[in-house]
Amino acid sequence: MPTLRAAPGAKSLRFHALLSIEELQGGEVSVPDLIDKAQGVLDAFDGSIDAIVGYWDFPVSTLVPILAERYGTRSTSLESVVKCEHKYWSRLEQQKVTDRHPRFGRVDLEADDPRPPEGVRFPMWIKPALSYSSELAFGVKDMDEFRAAVAQVREGIARVGRPFEYILDRVDLPPEMDGVGAQVCLAEEAMTGLQVAVEGYVHEGEVTVYGVLDSINYPDTPCFLRHQYPSTLPPPVIRELHEVTERVMTRIGFDSATFSVEYFYDPKTQEISLLEINPRHSQSHAELFQYVDGVPNHHCMLGLALGDDPRMPHREGSYATAAKWYHRWFTDGVVRDVPSAEDIERIERDIAGVRVDVVPERGQRLSELSQQDSYSFELAHVFTGGSDEKDLREKYDHCVAALGLTFDENPQEKLENENPHH
Repeated sequence: MPTLRAAPGAKSLRFHALLSIEELQGGEVSVPDLIDKAQGVLDAFDGSIDAIVGYWDFPVSTLVPILAERYGTRSTSLESVVKCEHKYWSRLEQQKVTDRHPRFGRVDLEADDPRPPEGVRFPMWIKPALSYSSELAFGVKDMDEFRAAVAQVREGIARVGRPFEYILDRVDLPPEMDGVGAQVCLAEEAMTGLQVAVEGYVHEGEVTVYGVLDSINYPDTPCFLRHQYPSTLPPPVIRELHEVTERVMTRIGFDSATFSVEYFYDPKTQEISLLEINPRHSQSHAELFQYVDGVPNHHCMLGLALGDDPRMPHREGSYATAAKWYHRWFTDGVVRDVPSAEDIERIERDIAGVRVDVVPERGQRLSELSQQDSYSFELAHVFTGGSDEKDLREKYDHCVAALGLTFDENPQEKLENENPHH
């Protein structure tokens, strides 16, 4: 929220929350109930409703165009959002305008002995057409792993698939989507190389890319270590990322909204490959744009929704480069020491160009944290602005040391045995 208020022009705006995190993410969501709740809040509001915005994935991404249509606010169409979020339909659209994507196909979950789609080779990823933050996405390298992954997808696909069916029913589907539905499973060949995010928006039919960021993983894991802006890739690669993004977003019919497209770039073959399209900008990049360009990327979302100029300033921030770091732990444990709000304020005061969010609380077991990937636990998000990559790394190392997070890795050592008053 602080970064939302830091957008230029936000001082003259009033933000009202429509739905809580619990309502949006608890268990299996009911889209009709969420629409009713949101409409109840909007109908009871006695002021003018000038814009309805959100920067989260399903169901928020689909609620925005549904509510915008009803209340006459600006948004891209529901169909264009679904074409981004339904991974199979998205691939069908992408392949009409580019070959920069992996080989893919559907997996028949009804089959007694499901098989990989024809022409899709191991290693591959198995994933539902729609999932929350890589839930139920599995990398598999042989038939045994393929079968195990399909069994897990079968079991869990309804939690997001069923609510998504309701949305699909509201959209006119092309013949190639006949009988596909929302509870469909996709197999795609694994992509290799460096991960890159392309952020932009479409305004009056014109696609603008305002930033390209690198995503760097912890060595030998699929877990992010940091997102870094601006990208350090060669200019010809950045140009191609711009071109493919423009072609695909135009094909999808996206307009009056922000987006973030994820790619892989393989330095060996020098090829790019499109991973997925998010019909929203990434709020986790907001501080990075603020550090480097002078305003958070929320600026574009607000400008588009209010009918103002959504253009981002360029390199007008205090720093040449910026990163969001994920301080992670790769084994379970109980959190013993967590810095206080005063400790964090002191760290942010002592180290220029730093902001810290600590994830767990004292006494919490890491495996009980919500919204984690299948491989690690997030302890803190550290945002750093600096003169170069070395500067970013030094600030991050200082922060991690200053946070002083400690754990009991042996669950038998109970925290209750300690007397906190000594």
